Amino acid sequence: MVEFSRWAAVAALSAALFLPSAIQAQVLPSAPRIQEIRVEGNQRVEPETVRSYMTSVRTGDGFEPDRLDRALKDLFGTGLFADVTLRREGGALVVSVVENPIINRIAFEGNQRITEEVLRQEVQLRPRVVYTRTRVQSDVNRILDIYRRSGRFAASVEPKAIQLTQNRVDLVFEVDEGPRTNVRRINFVGNRQFSDSRLHEIVLTKESRWYRFFSSDDTYDPDRLSNDRELLRRHYLANGYADFRVVSAVAELTPERDAFFVTFTIDEGERYKFGKVDLESRLRDLDPTQLRSNVTTTTDDWYNADAVEDTINKLTDALGTLGYAFVEIRPRINRNRDARTIDLTFEIEEGPRVYVDRINIVGNVRTMDKVVRREFRLAEGDAFNTAKLRRSRQRIRNLGFFEKVEVANVQGSAPDRTTINVEVEEKSTGELSFGFGFSTNEGPLADVSIRERNLLGRGQDLRLGLQVSGRRQQVDLSFTEPFFLDRNLSAGFDVFTVERNRQRESSFDSSETGGTLRLGYDITEALRQTLRYTLRQDEISNVPSTASRFVREQQGSRVSSILGQELTYDRRDDRFDPTEGYFVRLGNEVAGLGGEVYYLRHRLSGAYYYSLATEWVASVSGEAGYIIGLGENVRIQNRFFLGGDTFRGFANAGVGPRDIATDDALGGNEYVVGTVELTFPTGLPKELGLKGGLFTDVGTLGSLDTVNLGVSDAQSLRASAGVGLSWRSPVGLIRISMAKAVLKEEYDKSELFRFSLGTRF
Repeated sequence: MVEFSRWAAVAALSAALFLPSAIQAQVLPSAPRIQEIRVEGNQRVEPETVRSYMTSVRTGDGFEPDRLDRALKDLFGTGLFADVTLRREGGALVVSVVENPIINRIAFEGNQRITEEVLRQEVQLRPRVVYTRTRVQSDVNRILDIYRRSGRFAASVEPKAIQLTQNRVDLVFEVDEGPRTNVRRINFVGNRQFSDSRLHEIVLTKESRWYRFFSSDDTYDPDRLSNDRELLRRHYLANGYADFRVVSAVAELTPERDAFFVTFTIDEGERYKFGKVDLESRLRDLDPTQLRSNVTTTTDDWYNADAVEDTINKLTDALGTLGYAFVEIRPRINRNRDARTIDLTFEIEEGPRVYVDRINIVGNVRTMDKVVRREFRLAEGDAFNTAKLRRSRQRIRNLGFFEKVEVANVQGSAPDRTTINVEVEEKSTGELSFGFGFSTNEGPLADVSIRERNLLGRGQDLRLGLQVSGRRQQVDLSFTEPFFLDRNLSAGFDVFTVERNRQRESSFDSSETGGTLRLGYDITEALRQTLRYTLRQDEISNVPSTASRFVREQQGSRVSSILGQELTYDRRDDRFDPTEGYFVRLGNEVAGLGGEVYYLRHRLSGAYYYSLATEWVASVSGEAGYIIGLGENVRIQNRFFLGGDTFRGFANAGVGPRDIATDDALGGNEYVVGTVELTFPTGLPKELGLKGGLFTDVGTLGSLDTVNLGVSDAQSLRASAGVGLSWRSPVGLIRISMAKAVLKEEYDKSELFRFSLGTRF
């Protein structure tokens, strides 16, 4: 009885607790629910599409504010709508939208310095794309970046939307390019060892000057400024300042936004010399002493980071020649701050065995892959070699087909494999050029030529040219296949016709018409041989009765069949403007394998260049030639002539045998000429391209086939000395020389002043 009462009490208490809730649920109305989602204002976007974007709200959900807020953000995030509002009408959620317009077309106005094609490639918006203010502003910033990279920081861009029917707009970017923002001044803070003027020559960024109207180096470019930091660092490291650092490089824009003030703050640190320089090898059976000749760093020389890198490259090449494909050379540096010396040890150890997995080439639109691959010193499957990779990169750049060449190696398909990625950016290789100029030798001159250096993307070279001057007319057609039959053979031909007026020197006109077949190949990286066969018709005409009898005797035409070769060993650092290195060239020709002319001719030339200091280059060059007739006298057209550009201080053909009675130059069968020259800077800004020179020329010409009483042929030594000036001006290369003939014969023709100007466009 008692137990029953206890359970009855618990039941009564539970009923008292839950009864009010049950009663409340039956009495209070339920919370409002979304019965319908209705879309208004849409024109292109379907209502169901709008509903699908509202992921946080569905039919049957409540009208909670946080749900509606998320739905609103989702709709704005699509970029399709300029405005969105949500409201409740009874049990319906009404979504009212204002759609963004569609872009009909995009136009640019006011742009003159940058073409519309460049701007179109940069902007992201396109016709038939939804117009939004955010995207438009993003494109405005992109356009401004282009103008800032071209040095126009005062440029402004105003976007305008022109309303059209059917909710479309024409988008117009109104551009105010503004003036070019130049660098007004470059300041250096902290430099003690090098003057401001010297550091100005190191950096690529230049101060604005009147003569830089053809250059953009005086416009502010943040990328160029970053490169300048590296150039300063390399300059100091190459001159012994191992602790050098650029503290900051700051560019400040003037309030008028028309110029920049650039300030480099540097810490030079102390200057160090090389201390002990040693080689250590961890390779089996390798004696490091046999590599000593490849070390370019010397004790007590000023520390030079470039010399360290050069030594590593030479050691790598030498070890590769010895058969060590997998090597790693690390310079171990021990800096003695008290003695200001740096002990250097080149540690040679076995590197990881890595092989070339693949060679990938990208960016070549016209140029065939094989044109790039054949310049590689590495092939897929070869042992990877950094020295060969560097040479491959240089050979690709030397093609002249690409604006940019980037070569890098990354991890391959396995730990012992590497993939070489080559990224190139092609440039125009077709040339239509016109030229004009003047020289004391040729008088006024002009030429026109059309050339394609990468014909059909195969690397072939095709050229047609016409040259006309006061004393010469020439038409020539040439074609070169650099890899004939897919081998390392360059083959080609030349077809030409040349007419020369030699009345001033020798009282005759000459003409040459014919063709040449060429075949060249590399024996080594520095040694190249070229074989030639030429068939031509030579004619001597317009010989007056007052001309030398030795000229009159040779009037008429002859056919020449000539086989020749040229062997060149070239170790110059630059073939066009060398500062170090040397070259030797040997040429031989034999005429008589058919035709009517018979001779044997040899030429030997060479030069050595040595850099005394920055832009101070000393050179010694020489050339010698010898020709002998085979069963007949050498014709005047095949003899050697000296003077003018080949022997300064003397007129064209002013040196050598001459007819006493008529004063006609007859040329010679033997000649020797040598030059010692010093090229130096003029003190003017380097980018002007103005260089000075001191030179002396020494040589002789003579040795005709027969001795004649009527011919002056002393075969004596001649010499001249003078000064020269060369200027790479905006209108072309200008050369001026003044030379005095200090050793000469009475019958020689001297010339004090020589001038030449030429340009192409």
